[in-house]
Amino acid sequence: MKRLHESRLFKILYYLLEKGQATAPELASKFEVSVRTIYRDIDVMSSAGIPVYAAAGRDGGIKLYDDFIISKALLSESDIQDIFIGLQSLSAAQYSDHEGTLEKLGALFKKTNTDWIEIDFSRWGACVQKEHEIFSLLKISVLKRQEIVFCYYNSRGEVSERRCRPIKLLYKDRSWYLFGFCCKRNDYRLFRVSRMRSLKLTEVMFDEIPHDNLNILPLPEDMEVLNEIELRFPLDMGHRVLDIFSEEAIIQNDQQFIVKASLPRNEWLYEMLLSFGENVEIVRPISLKEEIIERCEKALNHHKGAES
Repeated sequence: MKRLHESRLFKILYYLLEKGQATAPELASKFEVSVRTIYRDIDVMSSAGIPVYAAAGRDGGIKLYDDFIISKALLSESDIQDIFIGLQSLSAAQYSDHEGTLEKLGALFKKTNTDWIEIDFSRWGACVQKEHEIFSLLKISVLKRQEIVFCYYNSRGEVSERRCRPIKLLYKDRSWYLFGFCCKRNDYRLFRVSRMRSLKLTEVMFDEIPHDNLNILPLPEDMEVLNEIELRFPLDMGHRVLDIFSEEAIIQNDQQFIVKASLPRNEWLYEMLLSFGENVEIVRPISLKEEIIERCEKALNHHKGAES
């Protein structure tokens, strides 16, 4: 019971730090206790040296003094570890600049093991410095709400100039995407970062976009139409099948893997299927099988022509 009480006190403290102030009924409702219990908790926090007080009047409520800074003594060992895990993960992603923060916190909390994880999202053969510059510009545009312009190549190789209001970066299916409002399409879009060229910040700033309207991310422009597809793979291709498809889409029997999924008919799908060579059977749609046959014949004729 004592531990539960202490946990509630910390939660009240963090809530006040985030919200600035709250009424006793508001806190009582949030933490499912009585208003009387909330006032007792405030007395306990005040006695412990936390500058919390109750102000009367129309704009009153329970508040913390403006210059209050949370002490490291209020953080448990578990809290400290959680903070370091979060910052180490951001730093390991290499598209952040939290190394200095990690060093300062390491000295404050006497932690020395701050490089236990390393992640490299850069592509093989890519110029790492160039990719870092792109992500640095994207980070600035997201945090400062600053419009960007860039040239964008779609899956058909067509290029167009775009102006965008960036909202967030998303890493999905081994690729980075920028989610934002496309001024050309007058709608929200996902842009694959590897297809963006000549990226520049503009002088145009935009207002913060309400997050309530952004719960469902759109598909990238070349993935908006999905097709029901059934594929079959031999058992020795299981490692690749599991890499690409979700568990819900895979059925395994004694002879093969059967995949039933909704997938976009785009270059990603064609390249993925061709990469399996003779180790994939396209059950449906028949038009997809015909497209793969046509592409294989074109490639074969091209290379035969090159030999002669």
